[in-house]
Amino acid sequence: MKKLMTAAVAAMVLAAPAFAGGHAAWKSVGDESLIAFGSVKKDVVGEVHTFSEVAGTVSDSGDVAITIHLGSVETNIDIRNERMIEHVFKGMDAVAELNGSVDMDDVSELAVGATTVTDFEGTLSLAGVTSDIETELFVARLSEDRVLVTTSDIIMLSTADIGVNAGVDKLMELAKLPGITRVSPATVRMVFEK
Repeated sequence: MKKLMTAAVAAMVLAAPAFAGGHAAWKSVGDESLIAFGSVKKDVVGEVHTFSEVAGTVSDSGDVAITIHLGSVETNIDIRNERMIEHVFKGMDAVAELNGSVDMDDVSELAVGATTVTDFEGTLSLAGVTSDIETELFVARLSEDRVLVTTSDIIMLSTADIGVNAGVDKLMELAKLPGITRVSPATVRMVFEK
């Protein structure tokens, strides 16, 4: 789950380059931005989960700051949402933060309707653990002041790398499960506007 958060944050950061061309910071559009991640329990049951509250900005110089509100996790099972918030994310107010920078030249000349793929490098801070993030983002310019950014590929996140193994262990114990995958596929869809 935390891996999914990392992927979502990475995608948001990669989307930032498409906002080049102005002096004002680009800001994410909340109701059009979403991070999704998957998990597999009992080796055969795959499920999709989301974080609906993601906010971010990209400065004119390419500095990216993204916040994922972990309490917005939606697993489609209320008790599982509660357990993830308490045991994996450590509270409703918990956040993951992604910081980095992008080369604004990659997309500054992107015409309306055009697309590009750009690289992102940064760090993800979650539950007191900081992890390096590298990924590719697909950027589409929707209008002069709106950009869609998604992950170019699926991002695979390790619960060990982001420091949430103990929380996943507790979920397994509470749900009496023989196993929950420790690597999660994640995707990100972000819309930014200025």
